[in-house]
Amino acid sequence: MGALFCNLELAARVERAESSLLRDAATQVAARHPERATAVFDVGGGVCAVTAPNSPLNKVCGVGFGEQPTEDDWSRVEATCFGAGVRVQVEVSTAAEPALVAALTGRGYKLVGFENVSALVLSEWQPAPGADVQVARSPDSRREEWLDAVITGFANPDDRGVASHESYPREVLGPIIEDFTSGADLRCYLATVAGEPKAVGGGSLRVHDRLGQLCGAATLPGFRRRGVQTALLAHRLLEARDEGCDLATVTTQPGSTSEQNMRRFGFQLLYPRAVLVREAPDAARPAD
Repeated sequence: MGALFCNLELAARVERAESSLLRDAATQVAARHPERATAVFDVGGGVCAVTAPNSPLNKVCGVGFGEQPTEDDWSRVEATCFGAGVRVQVEVSTAAEPALVAALTGRGYKLVGFENVSALVLSEWQPAPGADVQVARSPDSRREEWLDAVITGFANPDDRGVASHESYPREVLGPIIEDFTSGADLRCYLATVAGEPKAVGGGSLRVHDRLGQLCGAATLPGFRRRGVQTALLAHRLLEARDEGCDLATVTTQPGSTSEQNMRRFGFQLLYPRAVLVREAPDAARPAD
């Protein structure tokens, strides 16, 4: 498989897809929960979203390509986030305009972590025979089963590689995953094995601008190292390729088991993203 070079055009395309995913997911949350103080708006070529306390959808992404955020843009972002009682989190591609990070650190943002964005050229990929795991699109009638498998898997992370800058208990993960997968045109998939009455894992996929975006997958702790993730990945890649996608993309923690699995499949690193955070001033935080 040939080397994949990430130029600025490809990086901007991937970041636009990420922004679109965030915009769609946050818009769906706002529609489903009109009682919440949600917000989603464009900023400097990217998107800012606030959906609920402790949600990973509270962030800014896609900035730094073409149009650049202004001081007024950042003031609006900070006022929106701090007014909702959440910190500002900005995810910045290393291919973005370098001055962006300097502007953020000058405003008091601190680097808290990295994530790696990788891609696979689908025309060059061929599926290999997998383990005895069956994968299928999850019907609405099995929605709760899919949620339980994915929430349980994410609530019990595989402790390998660099620790994530984010972690959530099960009671917080449930509403987050429910919100995220109820919108943004995501497709959900169940993984089952013979002899087990319920799903042992689940994953999701979004197709956008000929990109197959792998939006997360998880396996129940007792069924790891049995080919469940491999089967979930292969099924989603085949579906993305069949629908005309030229690339599949995924975001992983550096050095994680998930990243190792992606490398085995032929995914290549496009670029890291830096995760920068500014905490709300004391005066902006809600009283205890």
